[in-house]
Amino acid sequence: MADFLEFYPLRPHNTLGFDVTARYAVPVRSEDDLVQALDDARVASRPVLVLGGGSNVVLTGDLDAAVLLMQIPGYRVDTVSDGEASLVTVGAGENWHATVLRTIADGLPGLENLALIPGTVGAAPIQNIGAYGVELRERFHALRAWDRQTRRFVTLDAEQCAFGYRDSLFKQAGRDRFVITAVTLRLPRRWQPALGYAELARGVAHLPAPRPEDIRDAVIAIRSAKLPDPAHLGNAGSFFKNPVVSAPLRDALLREHPSLVSHQQADGSYKLAAGWLIDQCGFKGWREGCVGVHDRQALVLVHHGGGSGNDLMALAARIADTVAQRFGVRIEPEPVVI
Repeated sequence: MADFLEFYPLRPHNTLGFDVTARYAVPVRSEDDLVQALDDARVASRPVLVLGGGSNVVLTGDLDAAVLLMQIPGYRVDTVSDGEASLVTVGAGENWHATVLRTIADGLPGLENLALIPGTVGAAPIQNIGAYGVELRERFHALRAWDRQTRRFVTLDAEQCAFGYRDSLFKQAGRDRFVITAVTLRLPRRWQPALGYAELARGVAHLPAPRPEDIRDAVIAIRSAKLPDPAHLGNAGSFFKNPVVSAPLRDALLREHPSLVSHQQADGSYKLAAGWLIDQCGFKGWREGCVGVHDRQALVLVHHGGGSGNDLMALAARIADTVAQRFGVRIEPEPVVI
């Protein structure tokens, strides 16, 4: 039977560390817990928020809502019939980074570029997490979710999930409809390192044939040097998406700003480094009261304590407006604002 916790403090459940309270919180440790909770009148009469690690949300105030604390465990490995890949099915409540480490330890590489990304496995498809040239959709096979509209469990493949850049069905038409309970990853047997990002390539350049473990360690070192630990300084990781622009706009910006950081995409467009744009506007290390910009990575907004989600979003709006005025490019937040 699902447990209902009243007026539950969510500070431990959001990595920005905002002091907000939920009218009800329900730990979800199984699919039965999930269905029972959603059938309860206390949930049915309120908005529902699913929280995993709380690493990609900005909570702007107390919630007259039912918060489902996703804790479903699980880890199973299968081999596809052609032997070309392994399918790893992981419970939505499992820690993402721990899953990366476990798959590599089990001789199942493919997730090493995504090491140290905070959050749970169930949240990974919502955001289509990505880092250092690899996105979740490239390692995704399917997921299992409860469809609140049809009241049944469904399996959705990559096409049905409509993955985009830090985007998916679950942030668009399927928002509030599906609750993910498990994710199946497809990890190729014929592994090739993904070293398209110069910073990562430099980190393993001294190795003639880098192993998955080497890339994992390099990614962890790079991220640890740039990103603050939420246990010591509230943050939600990279706060802004890297904007994607046309080749002509990128070329025009490059002529005016020769040090512009950009990466060409498969369709010929360019992804600009949002952190570079913000840094050029003078915001690295900026502080406004209880919130600010990290002094080592301008892409990370931080909460020093005692502030609110609204404080952070006001700063985010100011940064986005300044970048737009200077570069003619609009940057958008990555986290979901509640």
